[in-house]
Amino acid sequence: MIANLDNILNFLPDIVQRKEVQSLLKEVSVVAGHLWERGWAERNAGNFSVDISGFFFKKELDKLSSYPFFPLNKAYSGIARSLFMISGAGTRMRHMAQNPVGYLCFIYIDSTGTAYHIIGGEKGDQTVKPTSELATHLAIHQYLRQKKAVEKVVLHAHVTELIALTQLPGFNNKERLNQILLGMHPEALFYIPQGFGFVPYFLPGTEKIARQTVLALEKSRTIIWEKHGCLSVGTNFTEVFDNLDILAKLARVYFLCKSAGVEPTGLTEGQMAEIRNSVPLI
Repeated sequence: MIANLDNILNFLPDIVQRKEVQSLLKEVSVVAGHLWERGWAERNAGNFSVDISGFFFKKELDKLSSYPFFPLNKAYSGIARSLFMISGAGTRMRHMAQNPVGYLCFIYIDSTGTAYHIIGGEKGDQTVKPTSELATHLAIHQYLRQKKAVEKVVLHAHVTELIALTQLPGFNNKERLNQILLGMHPEALFYIPQGFGFVPYFLPGTEKIARQTVLALEKSRTIIWEKHGCLSVGTNFTEVFDNLDILAKLARVYFLCKSAGVEPTGLTEGQMAEIRNSVPLI
């Protein structure tokens, strides 16, 4: 069904000019720059999404109900009639840092959760398509919505240190990774007290990696993808970036010890229990 094209073209400025979205765009610019500078977003690597449905009245979102839609491979009824800001497929974080609006799109999920409409391109030309990891992002947002979680932001990046770590024999399981990494620095437990999840290798962009990531989110808000990178959910871009940054730092400490020819001792179980039972002073 084709709607009035004037309405389609006019709605993008309404979204971008909303003060809450303007604030998000500033965060995107900063974090995209950090990802590029750290080497975690080579070429078109890295992607993100934000549930921005709460920034708009229901009647505003209803304007999108008759727009032309692209079919989804599965139904996401839990996020039907929702609006998301999402990074564009093939776009570069180094470009996103300079001009976020030009390299992301807004997608609206239809009333059945089986299709989406793209509101993208500064003139509504729909040239910017959503990231190839769309299935994972939608699955996560549906999970967060169903759990009534406060987290609305999802960030994935190719964190070099974590990709390297999961290439090593014996570092392809959650228990081993948590034991080693959380033992590298005491303050890690203040920020990631529940530890982090782990998803074994699956083909990127598939329903399989989406399902396994949602299962891992049941116990953790930051997930390592084997040989692929890391993903985190949070309330804002600063929080999710910090979660990736902390894990990268822990992996760097581990590699520095190994490069010095020693096996790091890490914190003992008793020391880690003491930290978990303490009140953070930071």
